[in-house]
Amino acid sequence: MSIKAVIFDMGGVLVRTEDRAPRAALGLRFGKSYNELEQIVFANKSSGRASRGEIGAREHMLYVMRTLNLPETDEAIDNFVDEFFLGDEVDREMINYIQSLRPRYKTVMLSNAWNNLRKVLVNRWKIAPAFDEIFISAEMGLAKPDPKIFEMVLTKLGVAPEECVFVDDFIQNIEAARKLGMHAIHFQDVDVVIGELRKFLG
Repeated sequence: MSIKAVIFDMGGVLVRTEDRAPRAALGLRFGKSYNELEQIVFANKSSGRASRGEIGAREHMLYVMRTLNLPETDEAIDNFVDEFFLGDEVDREMINYIQSLRPRYKTVMLSNAWNNLRKVLVNRWKIAPAFDEIFISAEMGLAKPDPKIFEMVLTKLGVAPEECVFVDDFIQNIEAARKLGMHAIHFQDVDVVIGELRKFLG
């Protein structure tokens, strides 16, 4: 079967932390290492619940603020988020490549993310127009690598697993996609991934 859809993860693939200094400096203010601060924001039960849509992004950020003994106000949350993500950048080379795939292929985003991501994609990163479909775990009530989230995406797109190529930076998500019969590329380098995609797409 020929490829009909190309599915991309967002964080770590399309948007990456290119400058670790701002996040490291932010962590030092709270006596936390870079990795410890990332765990407070991303790697805990609260973040997992937010990624599955069990709580909203604001409720999760209130947990972060309490953990760091910061004011639980919208202004304080906004200031923290701005500083935390200051070193993150959109990979414009990837976005331009994705746009070049249309209209021959469906371009799709599938991201484990909180319920505020769609607004961020439109207002902050401004990359939503590059995609025919955007799937966000918090809106779906499931998160990768749960095979059900891939099945939901395939059903919505109306394509078979072997008609898709999936790109993600987490190997467990790659393995889950491959078990369903999807083609999958483990993202580690932009040029390598684009080269691999060209092999799949011809």
